[in-house]
Amino acid sequence: MAPSATLTTRLKVQLKLSIARLRMVQQKDEAESKMQRRAMAQLLEAGKIESAKIRVENIIRSDITTELHEILELYCELLLARLGMLEAATCDAGLEEPVKSIMYAAPRTEVKELQQVRLLLAEKFGKEFMLQAADNLDGKVAEKVLKKLRIEPPPQALVNGYLEEIARTYGVDWPKKPPGDVPKFVDDDDEESPSGGQAQKNLEAPLLAEAEGADERDQLSRATPPRDFGPSSPLRVNPPAPSTDNPHPRVKGTESLDLKPSKKMQDASAGKGLQSRGPVGGTIPDIDELAARFAALKK
Repeated sequence: MAPSATLTTRLKVQLKLSIARLRMVQQKDEAESKMQRRAMAQLLEAGKIESAKIRVENIIRSDITTELHEILELYCELLLARLGMLEAATCDAGLEEPVKSIMYAAPRTEVKELQQVRLLLAEKFGKEFMLQAADNLDGKVAEKVLKKLRIEPPPQALVNGYLEEIARTYGVDWPKKPPGDVPKFVDDDDEESPSGGQAQKNLEAPLLAEAEGADERDQLSRATPPRDFGPSSPLRVNPPAPSTDNPHPRVKGTESLDLKPSKKMQDASAGKGLQSRGPVGGTIPDIDELAARFAALKK
């Protein structure tokens, strides 16, 4: 039997290879599923409903297998993160479910790297442990893994739901909606609703009230500038990436920032840094005075 350190190292390598292989298989299955969905849309458009209902079961089974691969990938990442706990002689209670789920599902998948992980785990914890996991004698295998590995025909409601979703995605009119009744636009309540001149008088009153209200709002907007008057702030802050400490990051508005002027700006506003170069007395010369000065300079 190999030493514990060597076995742990080999298990670490195989777990990393299994994660990479599971991701590649998922990407391949997703690409094939897109092609199959496009073919289903063409069958629905051609009116071959029975053929589409039979072939869509392959898409459902492919999606279930992809979900199983995602679960096994998460279990492999969990074992890789807690690899130090696997150095014990017995399996830890917190790792019993992922370990036995991998050992149960590995021979039922086509991922060879996952089967190598199963053999290393069997070598680590013994033959009896492997037999319990292979037949799920103690019920430690995850229920979601057992459900994904069951071979049973999908229910008719699920088949119809898949076909409706495919038809909606690719713009196919299926299922065909029966023609409904023509909507009636004739108003039968002639006694309750006024008509003729009385209706015209009732309509004029709210129209006049709305016109007066619009004039008042126009005058108020002219007297008081709107809040968004002037250039908007050029500051643009991108939200940080989500993390485990802050899964939903948010960016506060610039109005909550405490922007204080620097010391130079305070000195400039108080007149300490620069002195005014204007005329004595602080008045601004008018146009005639400037023209006279310009003429004097020409001489």
